[in-house]
Amino acid sequence: MTLITVDPLKAPSFPKAAAELLRDTQLRRNVAHATDVIQHKRAALVAEKSDWQALRTAGAAIRAEALRHLDRYLEQFEKQFTAAGGHVHWASDADEARRIIAGILHDAQADEVIKIKSMTTAEIDLNRSLESAGVRVYETDLAELILQLGHDQPSHIIAPALHKNRHQVRDLFAREMHLPDLADDPPALTEAARLYLREKFLKVKAAICGANFLIAETGSICIVESEGNGRMCLTLSDTLISVAGIEKVIPTFAGLEVLLQTLPRAATGERMNPYNSIWTGVTPGDGPHNMHVVLLDNGRSNLLEKEITRQTLQCIRCGACLNTCPVYRQTGGHAYGSVYSGPIGAILTPQLFALEHAQSLPYASSLCGACYEVCPVKINIPEVLVYLRSRVVDKNRNNLSSVFSQERIGMKMMARIFLNHERFEKAQRMARIFEKPFIGQDGWIHKLPGLAGQWTAARDLAPIPAQSFREWWRGRKASQ
Repeated sequence: MTLITVDPLKAPSFPKAAAELLRDTQLRRNVAHATDVIQHKRAALVAEKSDWQALRTAGAAIRAEALRHLDRYLEQFEKQFTAAGGHVHWASDADEARRIIAGILHDAQADEVIKIKSMTTAEIDLNRSLESAGVRVYETDLAELILQLGHDQPSHIIAPALHKNRHQVRDLFAREMHLPDLADDPPALTEAARLYLREKFLKVKAAICGANFLIAETGSICIVESEGNGRMCLTLSDTLISVAGIEKVIPTFAGLEVLLQTLPRAATGERMNPYNSIWTGVTPGDGPHNMHVVLLDNGRSNLLEKEITRQTLQCIRCGACLNTCPVYRQTGGHAYGSVYSGPIGAILTPQLFALEHAQSLPYASSLCGACYEVCPVKINIPEVLVYLRSRVVDKNRNNLSSVFSQERIGMKMMARIFLNHERFEKAQRMARIFEKPFIGQDGWIHKLPGLAGQWTAARDLAPIPAQSFREWWRGRKASQ
């Protein structure tokens, strides 16, 4: 498989990337199997909760409240976290965040760092930046370790290596860990990863993590995970740096009562994450004594002005929308050209990284609404997709060479035809003539020229019927 870049500024359009990935049948089988398993587990555990819809509503209210008064809650978090012995840094963009983190590690004389899975650090391409500065980075989440060893990119928010099966992982570990006799069963693979990482946990004294939630009321940071690697990073390191988007803040500690019920059920089909870590500041002799939080904007402030875009920031990164999306199921995550894939990526990436760099993503959806139905914080993703599509059209309104302009001209012509039944019938008769060279021996159209070729590139087209309904009706009346 050809690896698709996940740099939104350099990535190909979604249709182009998806066309390539659709030919990878193994990837499609892996993605379909994994999402089916997660969806089945989620459905079973959601069904246990008679108050599931009430929890969704409450979760949405908690996140909306935080975003409406984001300035106040961020300042409250900074005050409480600083009072507890931590250090807060504000980063307006990715470059500033990388400089801050590099400076902290330089002051700590750290040339190695262990990492907990973090979408935010992937967003700012932190690993590559640190490696170029001479800092060795070790991913400790099993899926992230698989990607790092294989020089691959994440394809899912919760399960980054979802596109890999165990046989592929076995071959990777056998090669990179020099274990030629390694079996491909999950216990053996897990044991290999555990032995590989244990040395890093005990030796490396600087750690980097993200944050699931920042609690303004107490200045606490919450991380949920399933493997225990996070707990090792959080407790054994001397210097701990948490990189969090400014939207991760929630007003009160009590809000976790709701969000820690919905997040694990929506994400992995669990009643509770196996490891839930909440820490507040520095405690002498216990855990890291040098704690930092980097609060990242990187375009998030631009989404706050309008309610329709602000709801994008309610996301708690559960990945449920990916698992239910029929488009993601067929293409996997690499086609989205961003670390944020699936439906949430289709609305988040164009807004964070400027619309012109991801114009095709709002169209990477059938608008079926399944993503909204499973979202634990009720983000109306279809509504945002339609809004972003309108912005794409507005941006291209005067660009006569763009596909969108050609499409608009075509739609205007079709509208004129459909407004008059005589024009419509004449168009049908002409279409029957023009389609004849393209009809295959099996009676189907497999390839059309021009823009229409984008339709037949992925599906076959039935020819115009030899007799329309109106023609049949007239013939029936004439024979009576």
